[in-house]
Amino acid sequence: MTTLALLQLFVCAAGAYFLTRGGPDAPEAKGPAASPAPTRPPVAVVTAGPVLRPAPDGPLPAKGTLAARISRALGDSALGGSVGAVVVDVAGGSTLYGSKADTGLTPASTTKVATAVAALTSLGPDTRVATRVVQRRPGAITLVGGGDPTLAGPRATGSASSPRFASLAVLASRTARALKTAGVSSVTLSYDDSLFGGPRTAPGWKPGYVPEGSVAPVTALTIDEGRQDPRGSARYGDPPRSAAEAFASLLRRDGVKVGKSIKRAGAAATAAEVARVESPPVYELVEHMLTESDNDLAEALAHLVAVKEGRGGTFSGVAQAVQGTLKRLGVAGGVRVYDGSGLSTRNRITPAALARLIALSAAPANPRLHAVISGLPVAGFTGTLGHRYDEKGSRSAAGVVRAKTGTLNGVNTLTGLSRTADGRLLAFAFMADKVKDPDGAVAALDRLAALVSGCGCP
Repeated sequence: MTTLALLQLFVCAAGAYFLTRGGPDAPEAKGPAASPAPTRPPVAVVTAGPVLRPAPDGPLPAKGTLAARISRALGDSALGGSVGAVVVDVAGGSTLYGSKADTGLTPASTTKVATAVAALTSLGPDTRVATRVVQRRPGAITLVGGGDPTLAGPRATGSASSPRFASLAVLASRTARALKTAGVSSVTLSYDDSLFGGPRTAPGWKPGYVPEGSVAPVTALTIDEGRQDPRGSARYGDPPRSAAEAFASLLRRDGVKVGKSIKRAGAAATAAEVARVESPPVYELVEHMLTESDNDLAEALAHLVAVKEGRGGTFSGVAQAVQGTLKRLGVAGGVRVYDGSGLSTRNRITPAALARLIALSAAPANPRLHAVISGLPVAGFTGTLGHRYDEKGSRSAAGVVRAKTGTLNGVNTLTGLSRTADGRLLAFAFMADKVKDPDGAVAALDRLAALVSGCGCP
């Protein structure tokens, strides 16, 4: 009960909000859609506010006491010789502790915090991403990818812990119904994945990332995040073609004859829409991306930001668009990224920059960013922190700390926030990018976060 109470107070303080909407594929959904067509930017609508008042802040910890405890913990040999750390007061903005706080380090998946802030700012939290079918001419249709990697294929199975994703089967059913209503029973099919362009892998990605299943080639049209089996890691070599072939099979199942030749072809902006399905809103996608550290979703969101910001849906556009979006918020300093997921070994972010992004997202004045906080894994309970915080030095932080993890070869990072023992909300970032003992580094990072949450620090 104590843990649940702490969680409730924490979420209220961070301003997490909830929307009461139907699923994205409700069979008879009507009215104007908020999602983007591939040729125009997404449209945002106003979100709901917090359902409960934030908990009051406790007293500010004494810098000396907190600094002494963290300094000792940073000396853990498991963290290696390149370690940065910062602790920031969310309400006042003061830095309570800093060590190499302004040194750019490899962030790994904590990069997703920057991606999340950029996506919520640029796209808007309530935007939905559409996958559409348009008619080029009578009897000729095109499947148009809008950049939704979560589009569920024919073999997908739902999960109680995931949003209700859009479905290719639902899109096929709606398309077949519309065609039959128009008296069309036979079609030729093409596909359009042109919303994203350029190389399908990012600068700094290791050659093994796609073959080993860490991420799929980044395209605007894919199903099941490019997975050949939704429950596995093996990826399609050509996700758009595989999605189009699956769509053709579903149309045939629904009684529409489809020509054998399926080609890649651009759809005109004026082509009449036949049917569409839509993703969950961006705020839900952001939450899912952060909780599960979803690389494919991170890359799609980053590419959509690049499109919205007029930089083009490429990795080069991602680098420019994320930087530009963060600059508008005043938090671009110390952030240099080449992808959205953090798989790139070229990314550099300072601990101070990560803590600023977290503090900005937690501020009551920024409700559009609160999905960053509600999406952070809860220590010992959810996502990439679900199996952690069960050791003596960190167990006290279970259910109290919320943080994004980062892991690459030789890199372990953690950024998030927690209330202290006195109830003060603090943001932190701990980064090590020359790690020789990964398991030991993870445990050391968890102990550092536990020092923040357990600090009475008079």
